[in-house]
Amino acid sequence: MVIRLEKMRRNRETRLMLKSRSRDPREFETHLAEHDGDIMSIAKKEVITIPQSATIKEAADLMVKNKFRRLPITDPGSGNLRGIVTVMDILDFLGGGDKYHLIDKKHDGNFLAAINEPIREIMTRDVETLSNKSSIEDAITKMIDKKTGAFPIINSNENIVGIISERDFAFLLSGVLTDETVEDYMTTSLIKTTPGTRIEGASKIMVRNKIRRIPITGEERKTPHPENDKLVGLVTATDILHFFGNSAAFEKIITNNADDVLNTTLNDIMAQKVITTNIYTKLGDLCSIMEKEGIGGVPVVRDNELLGIITESDILRAVSE
Repeated sequence: MVIRLEKMRRNRETRLMLKSRSRDPREFETHLAEHDGDIMSIAKKEVITIPQSATIKEAADLMVKNKFRRLPITDPGSGNLRGIVTVMDILDFLGGGDKYHLIDKKHDGNFLAAINEPIREIMTRDVETLSNKSSIEDAITKMIDKKTGAFPIINSNENIVGIISERDFAFLLSGVLTDETVEDYMTTSLIKTTPGTRIEGASKIMVRNKIRRIPITGEERKTPHPENDKLVGLVTATDILHFFGNSAAFEKIITNNADDVLNTTLNDIMAQKVITTNIYTKLGDLCSIMEKEGIGGVPVVRDNELLGIITESDILRAVSE
């Protein structure tokens, strides 16, 4: 009981630390005068949006250029939120789920025709949002309950005034979580694959399991325990988006058929120099590494043997408990 109360006290202090690390305290004071919630002290307020008429390729290009994992879709006239396209929607379109029918059925496999369809064809319409009056506590609770990595923030007129993500919280926690370790919060039930997996197969794995990164494993004979697969790479949903959103994908096109792109294997796009951690790393130190490297998840290894993975979602869970 004493340990539990102490943990609750530290988590309250962590949330106060989040508030104190606002991006612009003076701006936050102005928002407070307008009765905004403290979520606006952390949220990104300059939000890039696109209309429903923009093409899938235009959306992907914009996401790659700005290093976005999601892009709100608004009505050009009213500015009201109409939907959102995420990196997972793009993967769904690339063979991960039902949105692949746009390529496979409507355009009979013609990749170039399908990517020039309007983004409204694959966007997520029922968007979970936060109000500009929401609190930091509201955001953390909703992210965990809904298992959603980010929320657009809207005002009473349904106009977007900001966006908040798990990554924003993780970066603000650099050096703060000094008692909790990676071992306490990492995920050990891993979904992994091999370098020869096709992009279409990786997209299916991510969409069906709602994960954004897959460790790539293979054999390394000259290491301890050679019978166990070793970490040889990592592929993220963003890696696939980057492949799709730049010239690399189009260099693969010979016949306009989607298979020219989707037959690409992960060996061609995965990161081979993977930033890893160990079970003893403090979460606050891990947040500092993630912020420096601009990453949202880190494999946990011992002698290059994969033990687990820890992500922004796990860190947020540490704050909420």
